[in-house]
Amino acid sequence: MELVLLQKVKNLGGLGDKVKVKPGYGRNFLVPQGKAVPATEKNVAEFEKRRAEYEAKANSILGAAETRKAALEGAAITIKANASPEGKLFGSVGPRDIAEAFTASGHTLEKSEVVMGEGPIRHTGEFEVHVHLHADVHTTVKVTVTGEE
Repeated sequence: MELVLLQKVKNLGGLGDKVKVKPGYGRNFLVPQGKAVPATEKNVAEFEKRRAEYEAKANSILGAAETRKAALEGAAITIKANASPEGKLFGSVGPRDIAEAFTASGHTLEKSEVVMGEGPIRHTGEFEVHVHLHADVHTTVKVTVTGEE
């Protein structure tokens, strides 16, 4: 399936690129999310006509992500969780918990932006958590997990 990308997609291409993807990926993810349109003559002509508008929108989204990155630089939160005396949590701290804690502290963060490659946190301590705000904007935040008393 051949598509024209309407925004940058990680590991695929940038704005305006014609890409070939598997039909399910295009039909079930890229097109419904508004990230791409089928590469028909009509859609390509429409894209070229509105290219400046798409580029301006992409630049504004990138600028907003850069601003959020600057606000999150050096940010740290503490999450209290039920833990054993040895520091093992009864349960875990996942992306939803981290996103909610940052949102409560005044930094807007979505669950989908928190990347925990090693899985949820299951012990008390300090952890570095990666945050992907945009395809080009990444940062790291500090999460401290303490046991409840």
